Amino acid sequence: MSTALYEHAATRLSDALAALPALADEIGVDAAQREIRRELPFPAFEAFRRAGLGALRLPVERGGLGGSLEDAIHVITTLAAAESNVAHALRVHFDVVESMRLAPRTPFHDRQVSRIVEGALYGGASGEQGTARAGEIETVLRREGDHFRVTGKKYYTTGTAYADFVRTNLVNEQGKGVTAIIPVRSEGLTVLDDWDGMGQRMTASGSVVFEDVKVDPNEVVEKGYPSLIGRHGGAYRQLHLVAVAAGIVRNIVVDARSYVTAHGRPVLHSAAPSARDDAFIQQVVGELSALSHTIDVLVRENARTLGRSSDAILHADPAADQLVLESALATARTQIVVGKLALQAGERLFDAGGASATSRKYNFDRHWRNLRTIFSHNPLSHKARVVGDYVLNDVKTHLVEGRTF
Repeated sequence: MSTALYEHAATRLSDALAALPALADEIGVDAAQREIRRELPFPAFEAFRRAGLGALRLPVERGGLGGSLEDAIHVITTLAAAESNVAHALRVHFDVVESMRLAPRTPFHDRQVSRIVEGALYGGASGEQGTARAGEIETVLRREGDHFRVTGKKYYTTGTAYADFVRTNLVNEQGKGVTAIIPVRSEGLTVLDDWDGMGQRMTASGSVVFEDVKVDPNEVVEKGYPSLIGRHGGAYRQLHLVAVAAGIVRNIVVDARSYVTAHGRPVLHSAAPSARDDAFIQQVVGELSALSHTIDVLVRENARTLGRSSDAILHADPAADQLVLESALATARTQIVVGKLALQAGERLFDAGGASATSRKYNFDRHWRNLRTIFSHNPLSHKARVVGDYVLNDVKTHLVEGRTF
């Protein structure tokens, strides 16, 4: 790449990141009240498309911004601090982009890259209800002449309502796992807003129904969980959730400060002239600030670790296998600690105000609900056991399989 092109690319990335605070402000307008109304944030995704950040991680020579993994996590956390549903709903898209960055040049991968550069967003449709175990896939992709057909129902389809394409995990007629990319507006594909979780209510994490949907054979690839890319992607998807939680805790600090300064009153027995001068309330807000700072530091360091493993895969570094293992360990450890700290912040917020702080008009309980929902995705106790088994016995089973655990 010439020096001029490199400088132009660097400017594009710098400009996009510089515009991020304004994008977050736009997305965050009335977010707490929209959650009460259960108003899906479609305009936020149009704003995100315009910002060009969907191609952040793609290499400059392929039309992307060439941003680091740390840049990507910074974007997720910043958006989550304004509107956690939007940041969470972009999880599959960021994962698809990362996998395209690392994948070999094939017509399938080049096609997805072109779409991303043009502004397309990806959602997911992997999980299914009613299977014997979480994560099992029973929806079958069936051959019909020169194409495929799929009929079935997926749940936990986060972000698909806002996306242009859905990445769905299926099994072929031989029982092997495959991934298909399907346009969201395909005939027979219906997105249902039936997610009834107590938190992250506008992530569009409900159902996608496939009714004899036609699938282009050029949009189907085998699953690659055990590959280095698959293993890296498993950790990256988990860090995305932690980054959303980090953003929520930042929002908790903002809400605590705003409430205390605008609405708070010292308790009856306090000698302080105002809530902001009350030593007890100052302590609460100080602790919330410290929790947020600690989480941010952990997430940034985890992002650097994942960035190193991603670059090692990209450049076929002989140390890539070990670096990917270290990334899986780092992410599991970060989740264990951040899960506890973030939920503590969600509860501690209410100590910055009296009973009035529980008013529905503030909707402060959304923070705890959202955090509890995020950290219910995967059992943290199992993560701790896996890490402990590795430390004690060098057992790597779940750390190297590439699946979410």
